Amino acid sequence: MRPMLATPADTVPSGEDWIHEVKWDGMRVLAQVAGDKVRLSSRSERDVSVAFPELLGPASGLQGYDDLVLDGEVVVMSGGVPSFAALAERFNVSDPAMAARLAGTAAVTYLVFDVLQAMGRPTLAMPLRQRRQLLDGLPLQSPVVHVPAWFTDGAELAAATAAQGLEGVVSKRLASPYRPGRRTPDWRKIVHRRTDSFVVCGWLPERDNPGALGSVYLATPTPDGPMIFRGRVGSGLAGGRGAELLDRLREIPSPDSPLTEEPVWEADRGAIQWVRPELIADVEFLGISDGGQLRQPTWHGLRHDLTAADLIGTETAADD
Repeated sequence: MRPMLATPADTVPSGEDWIHEVKWDGMRVLAQVAGDKVRLSSRSERDVSVAFPELLGPASGLQGYDDLVLDGEVVVMSGGVPSFAALAERFNVSDPAMAARLAGTAAVTYLVFDVLQAMGRPTLAMPLRQRRQLLDGLPLQSPVVHVPAWFTDGAELAAATAAQGLEGVVSKRLASPYRPGRRTPDWRKIVHRRTDSFVVCGWLPERDNPGALGSVYLATPTPDGPMIFRGRVGSGLAGGRGAELLDRLREIPSPDSPLTEEPVWEADRGAIQWVRPELIADVEFLGISDGGQLRQPTWHGLRHDLTAADLIGTETAADD
């Protein structure tokens, strides 16, 4: 099952029909519990259980339920706020010993906000109001699992999250059922700093050091195949982070550009190294230009839980 998704919005809805939650900067994870067995799956339905061993044992408080399915966000807290960079180190870990070491130095917290099945009975058709009552009745609180509070005043929560440096607010219609894999206006997200996911489609070396990564080219996929150019990003790729990414890029070269239209790169044109569209990056930016490119982008990290297909139809519109 894939999780329900929120539609980007400019304002927080008001009224008694809505509740509001903190938008966490983490990784969306569904937890399937059957007795003493816990399976964790990513937004793309990949099994990520081995990466988060602290959520699999008795100390998590997840074990012991019959056919329970939960929806939530896995985060690594740093200084009281989620750190996506710290979490990114754990995304793609497949070695249990390494996962155990990372759990000891950068433990995750699973923030649960919905219940999709309980005692073997699907709850997807229930309105959110009932699902939330059911969730609040489950004793899920533990050192690594929490059920965050929800709020009735969205504007006040938006102001508070902005002041605390949190990512934003998700507003949900209380009457809405759960629609797996669907992005609907019944869930709306408002972000304070704009972060989105893009396909890495090429790269450039540094001008004065051809052996180092200078910047990467970003694109948004379309249903027809060719991709829309979103600009390039170099900020945030210095040092070891850039060197590690360059190793990944050199493993997936492509002879052709995947873009719908090639921008004019002037002197850079001959130096572009195209790659297969296999890497997805989160990039923080100040907005979208009229030409559809990111304004002042900063590299945030790779998303091992997403594929290019997951990004189709999610592109951000240009700023007004």
